[in-house]
Amino acid sequence: MNISTKVEAIAIIPARGGSKGVSGKNVRMLVGKPLIAHSILDCQESQLVDRIYVSTDDPKIAEVSLEYGAEIIHRPAELAGDTVSSESALIHALATIEATGTTPELVVFLQCTSPLRSGADIDRAITQLRQENADSLLSVSPNHRFLWERVDGVARSINYDYRNRQRRQDMNPQFMENGSIYVFKPWVLKESGNRLGGKISLFEMSEEQNWEIDSIADFEYIEFLLNRQPQLV
Repeated sequence: MNISTKVEAIAIIPARGGSKGVSGKNVRMLVGKPLIAHSILDCQESQLVDRIYVSTDDPKIAEVSLEYGAEIIHRPAELAGDTVSSESALIHALATIEATGTTPELVVFLQCTSPLRSGADIDRAITQLRQENADSLLSVSPNHRFLWERVDGVARSINYDYRNRQRRQDMNPQFMENGSIYVFKPWVLKESGNRLGGKISLFEMSEEQNWEIDSIADFEYIEFLLNRQPQLV
């Protein structure tokens, strides 16, 4: 029989073994540490994250994650394919955690392919969600681009009217989801099957922090940024 333990915030870092873009991406070295280690260390640096979990199907990722201090949730193969959503991994992880008697107030979801963050960023995101009395939060970076799309072969401007072009500084502030930090109350995921729901808060990060790793070139560029900003290493 498990004794229920309430904690304020847990972090879940999904990291499957397969990767089409870069083989072994999640354990590939970045500034002297495996990629996934950066997210684990960010959580350890945080003052508000109580426990850190890595959800994975890969023994090597599990080994590295344990070495850096995370707890492991063994993800079944049917939840580790290319087409499986992050939400499926999160739902499985949260159910596994709660089955042990741990009841979190908040879940911090980190993608290890977005390493340009710090523990302080995580703490500010959690604090903002609480201060705004929000139910979920996503990190964003400012967007100053004029966006277009094709609809049935016809080009159409999305976020501005090309016939009445404004100066960028006169447009309403716009933001791009950067994939770095998500925070949500467990009921949001359970009831909607989505990381976002209820009252949603936007946590602003810098434009440089919107970089994600999907290729070797991304590794090289992010390594350059991390070497230039040692506080994020």
